[in-house]
Formats: sequence, structure tokens, C-alpha cells
Amino acid sequence: MTAAAPVRHVSAGSVTLGNDLPLALIAGPCQMESREHALEVASALKEMTAALGMGFIYKSSFDKANRTSLSGKRGLGLEKALPVFAEIRESLGLPVLTDIHTAEQCKPVAEAVDILQIPAFLCRQTDLLIAAAETGAVVNVKKGQFLAPWDMKNVVAKLDDSGNRNVIVTERGASFGYNTLVTDMRGLPQMAHDTGCPVVMDATHSVQQPGGQGQSSGGDRRFAPVLARAAVAVGIAGVFIETHPDPDCAPSDGPNMIPLRQMPELLALLQKIDAVAKQHPVVLG
Repeated sequence: MTAAAPVRHVSAGSVTLGNDLPLALIAGPCQMESREHALEVASALKEMTAALGMGFIYKSSFDKANRTSLSGKRGLGLEKALPVFAEIRESLGLPVLTDIHTAEQCKPVAEAVDILQIPAFLCRQTDLLIAAAETGAVVNVKKGQFLAPWDMKNVVAKLDDSGNRNVIVTERGASFGYNTLVTDMRGLPQMAHDTGCPVVMDATHSVQQPGGQGQSSGGDRRFAPVLARAAVAVGIAGVFIETHPDPDCAPSDGPNMIPLRQMPELLALLQKIDAVAKQHPVVLG
């Protein structure tokens, strides 16, 4: 095995992520439904994480561009969502993350948010990675369902070579047969070793069943806390959780999202697990 890459700490607003630092949370509803809904969820999560002293980054999507069918709801869209992201960042003092899908979106979105997220399906799109890197914003890349963990070092190299080392990598499961994902926990320390980047576990998308409901994706939210607990026990920088006041009425990814009311108990548990994990870090020889 090659030598471990130097450990990176990546800051977004007031939150610093690192595999050797206390656990941070990236969370919010799957897609932005309205200004009021976004502020409600962001405020609630801010209160929860502040009570724990946990770093928090708000997440929501302005456009869910990879819907299973044309009938799937995609979100508010770029023009309506960017002012809301800016308001959450300024009025609540929270760092904000959202997905981008084309190179042209990178610059305007980076003016309103702190972290540009590269969706898993697009993680090898070189032009998109370069455009995101050139904004100077933090870039979070989700590992494609079709990639091995060790392949992410090549993705990170594209961003590094484009002049931006503020990179986070996120695990969200690997394709395993039809309409099914599986998460290999070995991939978390592997990506940390190979890239040095903060590693995040996307617990909710990892329980997704892509296209599993015919015209939309399914999932089983019961197992999202299971995966979150397992990943945090390995020792990671952060956990990514989509949450909603009423997931069953959400316009997208409802089957995967954790009800907002369940978040305080889960976060408190994850923080306790993280404290133990960080005292006994995993070291790959």
C-alpha cells in the first residue's frame, strides 16, 4: 500500500472538517420546497447542533436534475433558490451546501453558498470539476455508485491540479444488483488514506433504492441511522443526513429521509460514538 496522503482540514464558514476532528453534520431537506420551509428546517437543525456543540452545514438542492422520470419534482430552480441560500448563510450564520450540475452553474452558485457539491453520477466529469475548483469554493464530491473507493484519488487530483485543495469526499453506497445499493465501510478509511480529504458518510442516500418505485426511487429510512452509526464508529469527518418534518409528504427522496423530530437523539448518539472513535483512530498500514 502506498503512503497515506497528508491529512487535510477543510473549512466552510465557521465549520472545519477533518477526519481527526470532532464530527460535523451536513443536513437539510432533499430539495428546496420554499423559503419558509428552508428557514424552518435550517433553524431547527441549528438549534439542535448548537445544543451539542456540533458543527453544522445546511444542505438542500435547488434542482434535482437526476429524477427517475419527467414527472418527478425538481425544486425551486436556480433563480429562486440562490437568494434563500444567501439568506440562510447571512441571517442564521450557517455555511451552506448545494449541488451543481453544469459548469455554467458553478460561478453564480458559489456566490451564494460555501460548498459546491458534485453529484455522484457526475463525479468524473472533468469540465464540471475544473469549473467548480476555479470558483475557490469548497468542493464536496460524492463517490459514484460505479467507482471503487481508491478511484477517488483521481477525482481529487483533478481538483487539486485545478488549484483547489479544499475538497471533501462523500460515500453514498455502491450499486449492488438492480435497484439496490450497499455500503462497504472499508471504503471510508481507504478514501481517507488515499486522498487525505475529510470523508463524509451520506447515510440517507445510501439506503436509496434507485428507481425502486417504478416512476421514482424508493428506500428504507430505518437503516439510515444504522449506517450513520457504523460509519461514525470507523472515524470520519462528517455525516450527511437528509431530513424533513414530514418525509412521507416530501417531493423527493422521502423514503430515505429521517424525520426531523428524530434528529436530536440520533445526533447525540453519533457524537458519543465519534468521541470514542477519535480516541482510537483506524490506521491503514
